[in-house]
Amino acid sequence: MNNILELLAPCKTADIGIEALKHGADAVYIGGPLFSARANAGNSISEIERLCAFAHRFNSRVYMALNTIFSDRELEEAARLAHEAYDAGVDALIVQDMGLLMCDLPPIQLHASTQCDIRTVEKAQFLESVGFSQIVPARELTLEEIQEMSQALTHARIEFFIHGALCVSYSGQCYASQAFKGRSANRGDCAQICRLPFDVQEENGETLCRSRHVLSLKDNNQSGNLEALIRAGVRSFKIEGRYKDLSYVKNTTAFYRREIDRFIETHPEFEQESDGRVTLNFEPSLESAFNRGATDYFTNGRSDRMSAADTPKNSGSVIGSVKSVSRNSFTVKTKEELHNGDGLTFFSDTGELSGFLINRAEFVDEGLWEVFTREPCVSIPGLKPGLKLMRNKDAQWVKKMNAETALRKIPIRIETKMDDRGLTLCAEDGQHHRAEIRSDADLADAKNEERAKEQLLSSLKKLGNSDFTASDVSLQCEAVKFLPASAMNQLRRDLIEKLEKERLAKRPILQKASENSAQYPIQELDYHANVMNSKARVFYEKHGAHVNQEAFEKGLGDTEAEVMRCRYCIRHEMNICPKQAKARGEKIKPTPLVLKSGKIKMTAYFDCKRCEMSLRAHVSE
Repeated sequence: MNNILELLAPCKTADIGIEALKHGADAVYIGGPLFSARANAGNSISEIERLCAFAHRFNSRVYMALNTIFSDRELEEAARLAHEAYDAGVDALIVQDMGLLMCDLPPIQLHASTQCDIRTVEKAQFLESVGFSQIVPARELTLEEIQEMSQALTHARIEFFIHGALCVSYSGQCYASQAFKGRSANRGDCAQICRLPFDVQEENGETLCRSRHVLSLKDNNQSGNLEALIRAGVRSFKIEGRYKDLSYVKNTTAFYRREIDRFIETHPEFEQESDGRVTLNFEPSLESAFNRGATDYFTNGRSDRMSAADTPKNSGSVIGSVKSVSRNSFTVKTKEELHNGDGLTFFSDTGELSGFLINRAEFVDEGLWEVFTREPCVSIPGLKPGLKLMRNKDAQWVKKMNAETALRKIPIRIETKMDDRGLTLCAEDGQHHRAEIRSDADLADAKNEERAKEQLLSSLKKLGNSDFTASDVSLQCEAVKFLPASAMNQLRRDLIEKLEKERLAKRPILQKASENSAQYPIQELDYHANVMNSKARVFYEKHGAHVNQEAFEKGLGDTEAEVMRCRYCIRHEMNICPKQAKARGEKIKPTPLVLKSGKIKMTAYFDCKRCEMSLRAHVSE
């Protein structure tokens, strides 16, 4: 099994992608001008080319998301974008629509998006057989299921989401946004129906809860499972967040770079995908960035309290409580340092998340701060003594994160050989890249050999703004000769330039996806297959599957349809699962539940044998 580990970071823009790489990402993924599963996170080809140029300096990679489903008219443009991406230096395309495989594509690697709904070994094997080099399975898989999938693959790598937002439905199988808002999640325009507050009722009308975010999940956090995921066969660790800001990407990337490096240090049989060591001037902390609370989801089996039912927003971490309230200020008991511009939040008596910014914070005494707000404190509803406060914005931390926070350098060895006829400089990076230059200039004897040697070695270490740092500098000679500093500096610059060119020239050639006659594991395909164009239909029929229904986006008529399928279960989350009841000596039937949010109405059905939940709704043309 390949023991190279890849940390894959998100980027909304090329500039954020460059920062992700500086903070230790082995690869980044980014949306192109069109057809990405985050419609509002697009980038021009010229910006992507700039990102690729930076990434390749560190032997890092850039993956472009082309992972929506296409109409027949859009396929030609998608294929054209694939060629433009390849020419710009993109290393792989992230794909959902199989129609794209029937187009004329450049010789570029293809990665199967999580939107492909990869939950079974058979589907992963099929995707590998038709040319995908990297497989992104469903986030809902357990360690055992990941391992089974990994062991069944011969060369494709498993890429797995380890951090960030979670979709409550299996990815690629959510149609709620299209059904209720006319915005397709499979075409990059999700309206996030799952983040709405719902009333939950029994079919007889009995209300179980009101205005709760029962479909809004906590954020994925696999920081405690990294070694177990590696043992299960994961080789690419993916951070979610192509809508996230710069501080989130910097912080989260740096945190997981540190954790993966710690694993590699104690397991020498594994190695990092890209080159370079990262130096940080801050302490990465997952609690400091945007989060809705944390869950490791199904990695270790079904866990309790996966939902962020109180709010889908970033409520922040608890910092203390209100001691007293006056008209213009209030005091806070806290062990934390408060800053002007901090964002504080709290839950009101009705359970709503409220918040405000600190206008001025003044230290009073150990563990006590006085906080001034722009509006009179007595007019902030719910602010009272004893109230628990959270902080969802640390102004000082944000300021620090917006400055330079990381330096990435590639260690190299520089060796100098000196003789009467001149000198030879050689640089090696430890990844089989080597550059050598020769100067045949006449060299004068040094008046002070020790000082001349010291100056020469010092000059060789000054690599400035290059991507390199000199981990070892040596000199071999019988007698140290004198070389003017200006000449030595120019030789060093020429050597580094040659090494840079050598590293770029030897980047691996990526192979085009292959084609074969492998049989698709499902023979009859309905709208869940997301077939929206004729070439996708041809693809599936070529591989033994019959498409009997077009994509949901093409319209199903006036009918009831499944709009989400989930491994997450509302009954389990509310402690009214039949299995939970049995453990308590009770008996509960898994009767359907009705979810209402404004005009949106869905009915949840429960398949206890498969431990899945299906949300259905009435849809019309």
